[in-house]
Amino acid sequence: MTRDTGTTDIGGQDGPGSASTFPQLIRAAAAAYGEAPAVMREEDGQEIEAITYRELDDRSALIARGLAARGIGKGARVGFIFGNGPMFALMLAAISRIGAIAVPVSTMIRANELVRVLRQSDVQGLVLTRTMLGKDYVERLLEALPELEGQDSEALRLPRAPYLRWIVSSGEELPSCIAPMEFLTDAAAGFGEDLLREIESEVHPTDQMVEIYTSGSMALPKGVKHHHGPVCFRSHTLREMMEHTPGKRVVCMLPMFWVGGLMLYLVPGLEAGSVVVCTDRTLSNSRFAMGSVLAEEDLKKIQGPKPWWGLGMSETLGPYSWGDDFRAPGYPVCAPMDHFAPGYDIRIADDSNRPVAAGEVGEMQVRGYPVASGLHKIEKAEHYTPDGYYRTGDMCLVEDRPQGRRIHFTGRNGDMIKVASSNVSPAEVEMEMQGLDGVHSAYVVGVPDQERGNLLVAAVVPRDGVKLDFSFIEAEMRRRLSSYKVPRVYMELAREDVPLLHSNKVARREIARMMAEQLGRVEA
Repeated sequence: MTRDTGTTDIGGQDGPGSASTFPQLIRAAAAAYGEAPAVMREEDGQEIEAITYRELDDRSALIARGLAARGIGKGARVGFIFGNGPMFALMLAAISRIGAIAVPVSTMIRANELVRVLRQSDVQGLVLTRTMLGKDYVERLLEALPELEGQDSEALRLPRAPYLRWIVSSGEELPSCIAPMEFLTDAAAGFGEDLLREIESEVHPTDQMVEIYTSGSMALPKGVKHHHGPVCFRSHTLREMMEHTPGKRVVCMLPMFWVGGLMLYLVPGLEAGSVVVCTDRTLSNSRFAMGSVLAEEDLKKIQGPKPWWGLGMSETLGPYSWGDDFRAPGYPVCAPMDHFAPGYDIRIADDSNRPVAAGEVGEMQVRGYPVASGLHKIEKAEHYTPDGYYRTGDMCLVEDRPQGRRIHFTGRNGDMIKVASSNVSPAEVEMEMQGLDGVHSAYVVGVPDQERGNLLVAAVVPRDGVKLDFSFIEAEMRRRLSSYKVPRVYMELAREDVPLLHSNKVARREIARMMAEQLGRVEA
């Protein structure tokens, strides 16, 4: 498959647009953009923190030298917890420019989830912010790993995170188990710039750069592995698609610790010489759940200009499809896809991995240079076909039109609910319910039932000031849908009480548990 993106290079043969590793990109961006602002953080429209391209290069080099002096080399795994802003960019650059693997961790992660990620990711070192949005992350870490108390910050011994040897934090009044940032920056004094350049010269496009921890609405988090070459390749194409240009303010609307913020805003923004602007108001801090059927007013907030993105995920380094239309009748969750990005092969396949015919539904499968090389500690055969396609779990319908093929997303493979031997798409029921007056959003799940296999139930969020009439809602649903698609039980939820995963997707398992509890069907 060709890797020709058709993009216009930035900075010539040695410019950021030609980089194939992250250290090349950081040094080239510093040479091209110098004292121009690279990443800034704002509150209420006021700048509170900023870093230039030159400072990003110099300060990340200092931390990189400190990491190397502390024994971090190629393939070593370093976690970090920072919100969107200069420190996130600095840590990503510092870790990746020495060939180590950057493991960004969600700032929304809970203590029990944090233990699992630290153990699953095999991180050797962890760098974290002290506070953010009123949360003390040192306290959260001590809650997650109380055995840290009293340990030496430079020689940790933690059975539940057995590879973790040191923890560093910004901030003051740190416990003995956590070292200040000087642990890294002071160590850099004995590690010269010339040696750093030699290390960087041995970072190759085929080396792993980053591992993104993600979770779906029904799955546990997993570590998605991406290499330097594919990250830079995607940056080149997304920079042009997003129209990032030198000096342009690029407002980062998604967290950088997930692929959306990383690959739509931060990396291509740095390549382009843009100003990546970070605020505390990302979509993940909003009140709508990503990946769900959204209310009309929420759709307007994110509709924006083209491209109208279709499907994308951590495993594909962001969105790989888009459409000429924002929505198609009957397909409320995703734009109809009639364009696919360079570097990807896609097929809509049946259970035997054979392409389906027009008018049929199959699974979206994706392969190509930007697709994840694998998932950490998971056998490749669990998620990849024998011929190398990643099984996304996204179910799609193929539509043939005179102007070309179009793909419609119909739902997640694991989201279909079997009711009385028939499959129900939650998205279809939620779309009809949200068309009713007074309903802001709805979440349809199945509760195990001996007679029907699953009992279809719905948690419904009213619009402000509305008292829901479930008798009216049920009657309307029976008028609009086949009887087996009509929920049998309803529960009203306040918008702020909708349970979310730390990926800001609705926690459907938790809603199912809540509904089962209401029905008295929770097993002891």
